[in-house]
Amino acid sequence: MALGLSASPPAVLLLLSLLGLAAAGKLLVVSVNGSPWFSIREGLDMLQQKGHEVVVVAPEVSLHIKPSENFVMKMYPVPYTQEDMDNAFKAFFNITFQDGSFFEKFSKTVEALKRFTDFFFSSCRHLLQNRELIRYLEESKFDAILTDPEIPCGVILAEHLSLPSIYFLRGIPCRLDFEATQCPNPPSYVPRLFSDLTDRMTFFQRVKNLLFDTPNLFHCNFLFDQFSKLASEFLQREVTVLDLFRKGSVWLLRLEFVLDYPRPLMPNIIPIGGANCAHKELPQEA
Repeated sequence: MALGLSASPPAVLLLLSLLGLAAAGKLLVVSVNGSPWFSIREGLDMLQQKGHEVVVVAPEVSLHIKPSENFVMKMYPVPYTQEDMDNAFKAFFNITFQDGSFFEKFSKTVEALKRFTDFFFSSCRHLLQNRELIRYLEESKFDAILTDPEIPCGVILAEHLSLPSIYFLRGIPCRLDFEATQCPNPPSYVPRLFSDLTDRMTFFQRVKNLLFDTPNLFHCNFLFDQFSKLASEFLQREVTVLDLFRKGSVWLLRLEFVLDYPRPLMPNIIPIGGANCAHKELPQEA
């Protein structure tokens, strides 16, 4: 088990560059939507400059993903509009700034997550049903796939294409990232979401922290069960999303220990919190 050490953006580039030892590699990027796209976009540009080929698969409606001359963009149609996506995005983040009890916030968060999950599931289903695009991916002979496992469509494709997968993530709902990587996650040490606790707790605070885990037993089902069914149908065998998560080769964790509580990590999990920051030089003193 390795202690978490923050990796700088150049270190991330080095990891992604190991797609081929002597020749340039070919990277497939799937479903890195939302704010993570800003972090990964710079890395993709630098990979292209080093001779690697990058193919980005994205829905026609997304939050931030746009075409670029530095990678090949493969887009596919989805049955919702940009306005639908933008409104759901705003509603989700407005919850953060609203007052209320834990149960009120939790209920609103679950409702917003359900709406987002419906968008992402619909997008994934239309991607996997796009026979022309899937045939292109099968024939393209990629070396690896980069994806955000929170939207497990790329995880399903990695299994179908038999590709090593690089996960680029902040976390997975219900803490499935802990379970998939077998990282210790004791409620006496790791504070739960919305608990307002730290990693130093009294006995009764530990009991409270344990109770905050209880809702996960219920809302994980609607978040991932439909993806498990879709994966089983597409791969033509019974499989769960957690089974697929466990096959991740490298986990690039957008976590910074200055802002997060330290926790034990496995050797294939690399914190890259610095990737969220723009590269700016410090001003010179007058």
